[in-house]
Amino acid sequence: MLHRMPYSSLRLPLLITGIAGVAGYNAFRFFRDRFPGEVVGTRRVDNWPLSGDGIVACDIHDRDGLRRLFDRYRFRSVVHAEGTCRLKHCEYDPEMAWQINVEGLSNLLDNLSADARLVHLSVDLVFSGSGSGSHREDDPTDPVTVYGQTMVETERILARRRPDSCILRISLPMGISFNGHAGAIDWIQSRFRKQKPATLFLDEVRSPTYTDCLNLVIERMLGTDLSGIFHAGGPRALSLYQIAQIVNRIGGYDPQHLRGCPRAEAGPVPPRAGDVSMDSSKLRDALGEQILDPWPLEELMFPTHADWHRVRDCEPIGSPELLARVLYRNPRRDRGAFP
Repeated sequence: MLHRMPYSSLRLPLLITGIAGVAGYNAFRFFRDRFPGEVVGTRRVDNWPLSGDGIVACDIHDRDGLRRLFDRYRFRSVVHAEGTCRLKHCEYDPEMAWQINVEGLSNLLDNLSADARLVHLSVDLVFSGSGSGSHREDDPTDPVTVYGQTMVETERILARRRPDSCILRISLPMGISFNGHAGAIDWIQSRFRKQKPATLFLDEVRSPTYTDCLNLVIERMLGTDLSGIFHAGGPRALSLYQIAQIVNRIGGYDPQHLRGCPRAEAGPVPPRAGDVSMDSSKLRDALGEQILDPWPLEELMFPTHADWHRVRDCEPIGSPELLARVLYRNPRRDRGAFP
């Protein structure tokens, strides 16, 4: 049973790990704007291009470095977004994936005070997607990738060591990245920009979420004592092919460069999940409102057939500028509209 409490101000200072990823980067920018001087973000030591106020180089598996960081700032809240999610790299180097994703979390917990609030970002790929999707929190996990297996293990560790923590299973976070190529939109758009083909799976289904919405969910969760696992996927399920259709048409790119194929025609590495779409009604009910808007926001931007992206004789007229306004950002919850 969920236990609700009145929303309170966040316990500061706040640490956000893994700000090289799309979810972590957007959360860092959001909370730095909210609480100047009270938010620290960590990036890996070798990722030197990512720098700026509040950004600290610290590897999550560096026990001494992380201890020094906590000794210095005495964090009272943590958003743990660190992890390696590159599917092929994890398959070929499972020890690396385990070190960063699993041992990194254990290292973080060793430094976390008993009264600190922790929000941990997990992922929809804890499921194989072999069924009909719309996964709920109590569905059995059965990941097909090493990455998914490590994320299942992080959830088990938290259940054992920090049952008071909040686990948000996210899908594809849709927002800007620090380097312009870390996110799903980035890769797809880069192929179209270069006039190169982009092949996406017809039968891998996800629950993409605007980072503008995800930031608000994280903020709310940091201010409550809600614990356990919550699905935080957008309410509109889309195949990877449909996502690419949207990027292609809304960006005004040449439709001939988009191709689709079933997972069965892909190589064995990395293995691909099927329909891992999530039912996030538990989160909605716990917060008392629906914070997660559909991606994309407008219904007219939802593909209705396999050649939808080829239709160019109606509104909206696609362009990279339009894409930036409505796919990277939620038009309803942009920075000027945050409550």
